Amino acid sequence: MFPVTEDPILSVRNLKKHYPITQGILSRQVGAAKAVDGISFDIAEGETLGLVGESGCGKSTAASSIIRLEEATEGEVIFNGGDRAGRSRNGDGSHPNDVTTFDDEELKAFRRDAQMIFQDPSSSLDPRMTVGSSVAELLLVHGMTDKQRRREIVEDLLERVGLEAEYYDRYPHEFSGGQKQRIALARALVLNPEFIVADEPVSALDVSIRAEILSLLNDIQEEFGLSMLFISHDMSVVREVCDRVAVMYLGEIVEIGDTDEVFSNPQHPYTEALLSAIPRPDPSAQRENIELKGTVPSPTNPPSGCKFHTRCHMVIQSDEFDLEQERWRALLTFRDRVRSGEVDPESIREALALENDDPSSIDDETIKQELRMEFDLAEELYDPEAESILQDALDALADGRIEDANEQLSTFTTPCEKEVPQETDHGNGHLSSCLRNKPETEHGAPLADD
Repeated sequence: MFPVTEDPILSVRNLKKHYPITQGILSRQVGAAKAVDGISFDIAEGETLGLVGESGCGKSTAASSIIRLEEATEGEVIFNGGDRAGRSRNGDGSHPNDVTTFDDEELKAFRRDAQMIFQDPSSSLDPRMTVGSSVAELLLVHGMTDKQRRREIVEDLLERVGLEAEYYDRYPHEFSGGQKQRIALARALVLNPEFIVADEPVSALDVSIRAEILSLLNDIQEEFGLSMLFISHDMSVVREVCDRVAVMYLGEIVEIGDTDEVFSNPQHPYTEALLSAIPRPDPSAQRENIELKGTVPSPTNPPSGCKFHTRCHMVIQSDEFDLEQERWRALLTFRDRVRSGEVDPESIREALALENDDPSSIDDETIKQELRMEFDLAEELYDPEAESILQDALDALADGRIEDANEQLSTFTTPCEKEVPQETDHGNGHLSSCLRNKPETEHGAPLADD
Protein backbone atom coordinates (compact mmCIF):
# COMPACT_ATOMS: atom_id res chain seq x y z
CA MET A 1 0.00 0.00 0.00
CA PHE A 2 1.33 3.41 -0.95
CA PRO A 3 -0.50 6.20 0.91
CA VAL A 4 0.71 9.57 -0.31
CA THR A 5 3.00 11.33 2.15
CA GLU A 6 5.06 14.33 1.12
CA ASP A 7 8.72 14.19 2.16
CA PRO A 8 8.33 11.20 4.51
CA ILE A 9 11.04 10.55 7.07
CA LEU A 10 10.62 6.81 6.37
CA SER A 11 9.38 5.03 3.25
CA VAL A 12 8.96 1.26 3.35
CA ARG A 13 8.55 -0.30 -0.08
CA ASN A 14 7.55 -3.94 -0.70
CA LEU A 15 9.42 -5.13 2.40
CA LYS A 16 9.68 -8.90 2.77
CA LYS A 17 11.24 -11.11 5.40
CA HIS A 18 11.09 -14.83 4.63
CA TYR A 19 12.69 -17.46 6.85
CA PRO A 20 13.94 -20.50 4.91
CA ILE A 21 12.60 -23.94 5.80
CA THR A 22 15.28 -26.58 5.29
CA GLN A 23 15.21 -30.35 5.24
CA GLY A 24 17.67 -33.23 5.19
CA ILE A 25 21.36 -33.59 5.94
CA LEU A 26 22.27 -31.05 3.27
CA SER A 27 19.73 -28.56 4.67
CA ARG A 28 18.11 -28.00 1.32
CA GLN A 29 15.51 -25.26 1.33
CA VAL A 30 12.04 -26.72 0.78
CA GLY A 31 9.98 -23.64 1.55
CA ALA A 32 9.83 -20.38 3.46
CA ALA A 33 7.90 -18.89 6.36
CA LYS A 34 6.66 -15.56 5.00
CA ALA A 35 6.70 -13.51 8.19
CA VAL A 36 6.56 -10.20 6.28
CA ASP A 37 5.31 -10.48 2.72
CA GLY A 38 5.49 -7.19 0.85
CA ILE A 39 4.41 -4.29 3.07
CA SER A 40 4.62 -0.62 2.05
CA PHE A 41 3.91 2.60 3.92
CA ASP A 42 5.26 6.10 4.66
CA ILE A 43 5.78 7.89 7.96
CA ALA A 44 5.86 11.69 7.92
CA GLU A 45 7.96 13.89 10.18
CA GLY A 46 6.44 14.08 13.67
CA GLU A 47 3.88 11.38 12.86
CA THR A 48 3.09 8.19 14.78
CA LEU A 49 1.99 5.25 12.65
CA GLY A 50 0.49 2.30 14.50
CA LEU A 51 1.16 -1.19 13.15
CA VAL A 52 -1.47 -3.46 14.67
CA GLY A 53 -2.53 -7.09 14.44
CA GLU A 54 -2.68 -10.37 16.32
CA SER A 55 0.42 -12.04 17.72
CA GLY A 56 2.28 -13.79 14.93
CA CYS A 57 1.11 -11.52 12.13
CA GLY A 58 4.65 -10.23 11.48
CA LYS A 59 4.63 -6.86 13.27
CA SER A 60 7.80 -7.34 15.30
CA THR A 61 9.63 -8.94 12.39
CA ALA A 62 8.73 -5.92 10.28
CA ALA A 63 10.12 -3.64 13.01
CA SER A 64 13.38 -5.59 13.26
CA SER A 65 13.80 -5.53 9.48
CA ILE A 66 13.10 -1.79 9.25
CA ILE A 67 15.61 -0.95 11.97
CA ARG A 68 18.06 -3.48 10.43
CA LEU A 69 18.29 -5.81 13.42
CA GLU A 70 17.39 -8.48 10.87
CA GLU A 71 18.28 -8.53 7.20
CA ALA A 72 15.28 -8.09 4.91
CA THR A 73 14.73 -10.66 2.18
CA GLU A 74 13.56 -8.04 -0.30
CA GLY A 75 12.35 -4.44 -0.53
CA GLU A 76 13.53 -0.99 0.50
CA VAL A 77 13.57 1.01 3.73
CA ILE A 78 14.32 4.59 2.67
CA PHE A 79 15.23 6.90 5.55
CA ASN A 80 15.18 10.66 4.96
CA GLY A 81 15.03 9.85 1.26
CA GLY A 82 13.41 12.96 -0.17
CA ASP A 83 11.44 12.55 -3.36
CA ARG A 84 9.17 9.48 -3.20
CA ALA A 85 9.00 9.22 -6.98
CA GLY A 86 12.63 8.11 -7.02
CA ARG A 87 14.34 10.95 -8.89
CA SER A 88 17.15 10.89 -6.32
CA ARG A 89 18.05 7.26 -7.08
CA ASN A 90 21.46 6.03 -8.14
CA GLY A 91 22.22 5.09 -11.71
CA ASP A 92 21.58 1.40 -10.97
CA GLY A 93 18.10 2.15 -9.60
CA SER A 94 19.07 1.78 -5.96
CA HIS A 95 18.38 4.53 -3.43
CA PRO A 96 21.33 6.08 -1.54
CA ASN A 97 19.19 6.25 1.61
CA ASP A 98 18.03 2.62 1.51
CA VAL A 99 18.81 1.20 4.96
CA THR A 100 18.85 -2.38 3.63
CA THR A 101 21.97 -1.57 1.55
CA PHE A 102 23.93 0.42 4.16
CA ASP A 103 27.50 -0.62 4.91
CA ASP A 104 28.81 -0.67 8.50
CA GLU A 105 29.69 3.02 8.57
CA GLU A 106 26.35 4.11 7.11
CA LEU A 107 24.51 1.79 9.46
CA LYS A 108 26.29 3.29 12.48
CA ALA A 109 25.22 6.77 11.35
CA PHE A 110 21.66 5.48 10.89
CA ARG A 111 21.70 4.17 14.45
CA ARG A 112 22.14 7.73 15.71
CA ASP A 113 18.93 8.78 14.02
CA ALA A 114 16.78 5.67 14.53
CA GLN A 115 16.31 3.81 17.81
CA MET A 116 14.09 1.03 19.12
CA ILE A 117 12.17 0.45 22.34
CA PHE A 118 11.50 -3.22 23.10
CA GLN A 119 8.55 -4.96 24.72
CA ASP A 120 10.46 -6.30 27.73
CA PRO A 121 12.79 -3.66 29.20
CA SER A 122 14.32 -6.21 31.58
CA SER A 123 15.78 -8.26 28.73
CA SER A 124 17.28 -5.18 27.08
CA LEU A 125 19.13 -3.92 30.18
CA ASP A 126 22.41 -5.55 31.24
CA PRO A 127 21.94 -6.62 34.90
CA ARG A 128 25.71 -6.16 35.51
CA MET A 129 25.69 -2.49 34.49
CA THR A 130 24.18 0.46 36.27
CA VAL A 131 21.27 1.93 34.37
CA GLY A 132 23.24 5.13 33.86
CA SER A 133 26.09 3.23 32.27
CA SER A 134 23.67 1.35 30.01
CA VAL A 135 22.18 4.60 28.74
CA ALA A 136 25.55 6.36 28.46
CA GLU A 137 27.11 3.44 26.56
CA LEU A 138 25.54 4.62 23.30
CA LEU A 139 27.18 8.02 23.67
CA LEU A 140 30.57 6.35 24.14
CA VAL A 141 30.07 4.12 21.09
CA HIS A 142 29.32 7.18 19.01
CA GLY A 143 32.44 9.05 20.04
CA MET A 144 31.69 11.02 23.23
CA THR A 145 34.76 10.35 25.36
CA ASP A 146 34.04 12.95 28.07
CA LYS A 147 32.75 10.80 30.95
CA GLN A 148 31.38 13.74 32.95
CA ARG A 149 29.54 15.10 29.92
CA ARG A 150 28.00 11.68 29.30
CA ARG A 151 26.81 11.52 32.89
CA GLU A 152 25.26 15.00 32.71
CA ILE A 153 23.32 14.13 29.55
CA VAL A 154 22.02 10.86 31.00
CA GLU A 155 21.03 12.40 34.33
CA ASP A 156 19.10 15.08 32.47
CA LEU A 157 17.33 12.44 30.39
CA LEU A 158 16.45 10.37 33.45
CA GLU A 159 14.70 13.40 34.90
CA ARG A 160 12.91 14.10 31.61
CA VAL A 161 11.41 10.62 31.61
CA GLY A 162 10.15 11.00 35.18
CA LEU A 163 12.98 9.46 37.20
CA GLU A 164 15.63 10.87 39.52
CA ALA A 165 19.14 11.83 38.38
CA GLU A 166 20.56 9.89 41.33
CA TYR A 167 19.19 6.64 39.82
CA TYR A 168 22.19 6.73 37.48
CA ASP A 169 24.21 4.47 39.81
CA ARG A 170 21.50 1.91 40.51
CA TYR A 171 21.09 -1.49 38.87
CA PRO A 172 18.12 -2.76 36.83
CA HIS A 173 16.87 -5.16 39.54
CA GLU A 174 16.17 -2.17 41.79
CA PHE A 175 13.44 -0.84 39.48
CA SER A 176 9.85 -1.76 38.69
CA GLY A 177 8.69 -2.67 35.18
CA GLY A 178 7.37 0.83 34.54
CA GLN A 179 10.60 2.42 35.73
CA LYS A 180 12.64 0.08 33.52
CA GLN A 181 10.59 1.12 30.51
CA ARG A 182 11.29 4.77 31.35
CA ILE A 183 15.01 3.91 31.42
CA ALA A 184 14.64 2.17 28.04
CA LEU A 185 13.01 5.32 26.69
CA ALA A 186 15.89 7.44 28.02
CA ARG A 187 18.35 5.15 26.26
CA ALA A 188 16.40 5.44 23.00
CA LEU A 189 16.51 9.24 23.28
CA VAL A 190 20.14 9.67 24.36
CA LEU A 191 21.46 10.08 20.79
CA ASN A 192 18.72 12.60 19.95
CA PRO A 193 17.17 10.43 17.20
CA GLU A 194 14.63 11.52 14.61
CA PHE A 195 12.77 8.21 14.47
CA ILE A 196 11.81 5.58 17.05
CA VAL A 197 10.34 2.11 16.65
CA ALA A 198 8.34 1.19 19.75
CA ASP A 199 7.64 -2.57 19.73
CA GLU A 200 4.79 -3.31 22.17
CA PRO A 201 6.29 -0.87 24.71
CA VAL A 202 3.46 -1.15 27.24
CA SER A 203 2.09 -4.68 26.77
CA ALA A 204 4.20 -6.10 29.64
CA LEU A 205 3.10 -3.39 32.09
CA ASP A 206 0.20 -3.14 34.52
CA VAL A 207 -2.79 -1.15 33.28
CA SER A 208 -2.18 1.67 35.79
CA ILE A 209 1.45 2.05 34.69
CA ARG A 210 0.55 1.69 31.01
CA ALA A 211 -1.34 4.99 30.95
CA GLU A 212 1.64 6.82 32.49
CA ILE A 213 4.08 5.45 29.90
CA LEU A 214 1.74 6.29 27.00
CA SER A 215 1.33 9.83 28.30
CA LEU A 216 5.11 10.11 28.65
CA LEU A 217 5.59 8.89 25.06
CA ASN A 218 3.21 11.57 23.82
CA ASP A 219 4.99 14.28 25.80
CA ILE A 220 8.44 13.15 24.67
CA GLN A 221 7.35 12.98 21.04
CA GLU A 222 6.07 16.56 21.16
CA GLU A 223 9.16 17.85 22.98
CA PHE A 224 11.68 16.15 20.67
CA GLY A 225 9.66 16.27 17.42
CA LEU A 226 10.01 12.51 16.97
CA SER A 227 8.50 10.30 14.29
CA MET A 228 7.41 6.90 15.53
CA LEU A 229 6.37 3.44 14.37
CA PHE A 230 4.26 2.13 17.24
CA ILE A 231 3.65 -1.62 17.22
CA SER A 232 0.84 -3.15 19.23
CA HIS A 233 -1.86 -5.82 19.29
CA ASP A 234 -4.07 -3.56 21.42
CA MET A 235 -6.37 -1.38 19.32
CA SER A 236 -7.36 0.79 22.29
CA VAL A 237 -3.71 1.74 22.86
CA VAL A 238 -3.22 2.49 19.16
CA ARG A 239 -6.25 4.77 19.17
CA GLU A 240 -4.76 6.76 22.03
CA VAL A 241 -1.28 7.40 20.64
CA CYS A 242 -1.30 7.02 16.82
CA ASP A 243 -2.08 9.50 14.05
CA ARG A 244 -2.54 6.74 11.49
CA VAL A 245 -2.93 2.98 11.76
CA ALA A 246 -1.89 0.09 9.52
CA VAL A 247 -3.63 -3.24 10.14
CA MET A 248 -1.45 -6.30 9.48
CA TYR A 249 -2.54 -9.88 8.85
CA LEU A 250 -0.28 -12.83 7.99
CA GLY A 251 2.58 -10.66 6.77
CA GLU A 252 0.47 -8.18 4.77
CA ILE A 253 -1.09 -4.79 5.47
CA VAL A 254 -4.81 -5.15 4.79
CA GLU A 255 -5.93 -1.64 5.77
CA ILE A 256 -4.27 1.70 6.46
CA GLY A 257 -5.57 5.20 7.13
CA ASP A 258 -6.11 7.96 9.67
CA THR A 259 -6.81 6.44 13.06
CA ASP A 260 -10.19 8.13 13.54
CA GLU A 261 -11.32 7.12 10.05
CA VAL A 262 -10.27 3.48 10.39
CA PHE A 263 -11.88 3.17 13.83
CA SER A 264 -15.15 4.79 12.79
CA ASN A 265 -15.39 3.28 9.31
CA PRO A 266 -13.39 0.03 9.01
CA GLN A 267 -13.26 -1.30 5.46
CA HIS A 268 -11.73 -4.74 6.04
CA PRO A 269 -13.42 -7.60 7.97
CA TYR A 270 -10.25 -8.25 9.97
CA THR A 271 -10.12 -4.63 11.15
CA GLU A 272 -13.80 -4.89 12.04
CA ALA A 273 -13.11 -8.00 14.13
CA LEU A 274 -10.18 -6.38 15.96
CA LEU A 275 -12.27 -3.31 16.78
CA SER A 276 -15.12 -5.45 18.11
CA ALA A 277 -12.77 -6.85 20.77
CA ILE A 278 -12.02 -3.45 22.35
CA PRO A 279 -13.50 -3.34 25.88
CA ARG A 280 -16.09 -0.64 26.42
CA PRO A 281 -16.56 1.23 29.70
CA ASP A 282 -20.36 0.88 29.48
CA PRO A 283 -21.24 -2.83 29.90
CA SER A 284 -24.82 -2.18 28.76
CA ALA A 285 -23.71 -0.81 25.38
CA GLN A 286 -24.95 -2.98 22.53
CA ARG A 287 -22.21 -4.19 20.22
CA GLU A 288 -21.51 -7.31 18.25
CA ASN A 289 -18.41 -9.19 19.35
CA ILE A 290 -17.05 -10.84 16.22
CA GLU A 291 -15.62 -14.31 16.79
CA LEU A 292 -13.27 -15.58 14.10
CA LYS A 293 -14.23 -19.25 13.84
CA GLY A 294 -12.39 -20.49 10.78
CA THR A 295 -9.03 -22.14 10.30
CA VAL A 296 -5.91 -20.23 11.39
CA PRO A 297 -3.43 -20.40 8.48
CA SER A 298 0.33 -20.81 8.68
CA PRO A 299 2.89 -18.37 7.23
CA THR A 300 4.73 -21.41 5.87
CA ASN A 301 1.72 -22.34 3.73
CA PRO A 302 -0.52 -19.27 3.37
CA PRO A 303 -3.94 -19.64 1.71
CA SER A 304 -4.48 -18.70 -1.92
CA GLY A 305 -6.41 -15.55 -2.80
CA CYS A 306 -7.18 -13.40 0.23
CA LYS A 307 -5.11 -14.72 3.13
CA PHE A 308 -7.92 -13.91 5.58
CA HIS A 309 -10.62 -15.94 3.84
CA THR A 310 -10.12 -19.04 6.02
CA ARG A 311 -11.31 -17.06 9.07
CA CYS A 312 -13.34 -14.22 7.58
CA HIS A 313 -16.85 -13.75 9.01
CA MET A 314 -17.81 -11.93 5.79
CA VAL A 315 -16.38 -14.44 3.30
CA ILE A 316 -18.18 -14.08 -0.05
CA GLN A 317 -20.59 -16.78 -1.22
CA SER A 318 -20.52 -18.24 -4.69
CA ASP A 319 -23.46 -17.34 -6.93
CA GLU A 320 -24.97 -20.84 -6.73
CA PHE A 321 -25.97 -20.64 -3.06
CA ASP A 322 -27.90 -18.35 -0.75
CA LEU A 323 -27.16 -18.94 2.91
CA GLU A 324 -26.94 -16.98 6.13
CA GLN A 325 -23.41 -15.63 6.42
CA GLU A 326 -22.77 -17.60 9.61
CA ARG A 327 -23.84 -20.87 7.96
CA TRP A 328 -21.69 -20.18 4.90
CA ARG A 329 -18.67 -19.60 7.12
CA ALA A 330 -19.36 -22.84 9.00
CA LEU A 331 -19.75 -24.76 5.75
CA LEU A 332 -16.38 -23.56 4.41
CA THR A 333 -14.69 -24.32 7.73
CA PHE A 334 -16.16 -27.84 7.68
CA ARG A 335 -14.94 -28.31 4.10
CA ASP A 336 -11.42 -27.19 5.05
CA ARG A 337 -11.26 -29.46 8.10
CA VAL A 338 -12.38 -32.49 6.10
CA ARG A 339 -9.88 -31.63 3.35
CA SER A 340 -7.01 -31.41 5.86
CA GLY A 341 -7.89 -34.78 7.41
CA GLU A 342 -8.96 -33.34 10.76
CA VAL A 343 -12.43 -34.95 10.62
CA ASP A 344 -12.33 -38.64 11.59
CA PRO A 345 -15.85 -40.15 11.75
CA GLU A 346 -14.56 -43.43 13.23
CA SER A 347 -12.95 -41.60 16.16
CA ILE A 348 -16.25 -39.82 16.74
CA ARG A 349 -18.08 -43.13 16.64
CA GLU A 350 -15.70 -44.68 19.18
CA ALA A 351 -15.91 -41.65 21.50
CA LEU A 352 -19.73 -41.68 21.43
CA ALA A 353 -19.77 -45.42 22.04
CA LEU A 354 -17.68 -44.99 25.20
CA GLU A 355 -20.12 -42.37 26.48
CA ASN A 356 -23.22 -44.40 25.62
CA ASP A 357 -24.50 -47.43 27.52
CA ASP A 358 -25.66 -48.91 24.22
CA PRO A 359 -22.84 -48.66 21.61
CA SER A 360 -25.08 -50.31 19.02
CA SER A 361 -27.23 -47.16 18.99
CA ILE A 362 -24.38 -45.15 17.43
CA ASP A 363 -25.58 -45.38 13.85
CA ASP A 364 -24.72 -43.24 10.82
CA GLU A 365 -27.49 -40.74 11.60
CA THR A 366 -25.98 -40.14 15.05
CA ILE A 367 -22.56 -39.51 13.49
CA LYS A 368 -24.04 -37.02 11.01
CA GLN A 369 -25.92 -35.19 13.76
CA GLU A 370 -22.74 -34.99 15.82
CA LEU A 371 -20.83 -33.52 12.87
CA ARG A 372 -23.56 -30.93 12.25
CA MET A 373 -23.52 -29.90 15.90
CA GLU A 374 -19.72 -29.78 16.18
CA PHE A 375 -19.35 -27.57 13.10
CA ASP A 376 -22.45 -25.35 13.63
CA LEU A 377 -23.98 -26.58 10.38
CA ALA A 378 -27.62 -26.29 11.54
CA GLU A 379 -30.13 -29.12 11.40
CA GLU A 380 -31.02 -28.15 7.86
CA LEU A 381 -29.59 -25.51 5.50
CA TYR A 382 -32.36 -23.42 3.99
CA ASP A 383 -30.74 -23.50 0.55
CA PRO A 384 -32.02 -26.86 -0.85
CA GLU A 385 -29.09 -27.38 -3.22
CA ALA A 386 -26.52 -26.68 -0.49
CA GLU A 387 -28.38 -29.00 1.89
CA SER A 388 -28.41 -31.81 -0.69
CA ILE A 389 -24.65 -31.52 -1.28
CA LEU A 390 -23.96 -31.43 2.46
CA GLN A 391 -26.15 -34.48 3.04
CA ASP A 392 -24.25 -36.43 0.40
CA ALA A 393 -20.94 -35.41 2.01
CA LEU A 394 -22.14 -36.40 5.48
CA ASP A 395 -23.38 -39.76 4.15
CA ALA A 396 -19.95 -40.37 2.63
CA LEU A 397 -18.16 -39.43 5.85
CA ALA A 398 -20.39 -41.67 8.00
CA ASP A 399 -19.64 -44.50 5.56
CA GLY A 400 -15.89 -43.85 5.73
CA ARG A 401 -15.67 -42.56 2.14
CA ILE A 402 -13.48 -39.54 2.83
CA GLU A 403 -12.53 -38.87 -0.79
CA ASP A 404 -16.18 -38.86 -1.87
CA ALA A 405 -16.96 -36.40 0.92
CA ASN A 406 -14.11 -34.16 -0.21
CA GLU A 407 -15.42 -34.24 -3.77
CA GLN A 408 -18.90 -33.20 -2.65
CA LEU A 409 -17.66 -30.43 -0.35
CA SER A 410 -15.33 -29.03 -3.04
CA THR A 411 -18.51 -27.72 -4.69
CA PHE A 412 -18.55 -25.00 -2.04
CA THR A 413 -16.10 -22.34 -3.22
CA THR A 414 -15.64 -18.63 -2.64
CA PRO A 415 -14.12 -15.91 -4.85
CA CYS A 416 -12.01 -15.00 -1.83
CA GLU A 417 -9.86 -18.12 -2.22
CA LYS A 418 -9.32 -17.59 -5.95
CA GLU A 419 -8.67 -13.87 -6.36
CA VAL A 420 -6.02 -11.77 -4.63
CA PRO A 421 -7.73 -8.55 -3.50
CA GLN A 422 -6.30 -5.30 -4.81
CA GLU A 423 -6.27 -2.15 -2.73
CA THR A 424 -9.27 0.16 -2.78
CA ASP A 425 -8.84 3.88 -2.10
CA HIS A 426 -11.59 5.21 0.16
CA GLY A 427 -10.20 8.76 0.08
CA ASN A 428 -7.86 10.76 2.33
CA GLY A 429 -5.23 8.01 2.36
CA HIS A 430 -7.64 5.34 3.65
CA LEU A 431 -6.84 2.13 1.76
CA SER A 432 -7.97 -1.47 2.17
CA SER A 433 -7.57 -4.81 0.40
CA CYS A 434 -10.85 -6.73 0.38
CA LEU A 435 -12.88 -8.16 -2.50
CA ARG A 436 -16.05 -6.77 -0.93
CA ASN A 437 -14.70 -3.30 -1.64
CA LYS A 438 -13.89 -4.10 -5.25
CA PRO A 439 -15.63 -1.43 -7.35
CA GLU A 440 -18.21 -2.25 -10.01
CA THR A 441 -18.51 -5.95 -9.17
CA GLU A 442 -20.98 -8.16 -7.38
CA HIS A 443 -18.53 -8.30 -4.46
CA GLY A 444 -18.81 -4.61 -3.59
CA ALA A 445 -21.08 -5.13 -0.61
CA PRO A 446 -20.69 -2.99 2.54
CA LEU A 447 -18.94 -4.53 5.53
CA ALA A 448 -21.12 -2.88 8.12
CA ASP A 449 -23.75 -0.17 8.35
CA ASP A 450 -21.69 2.33 6.38
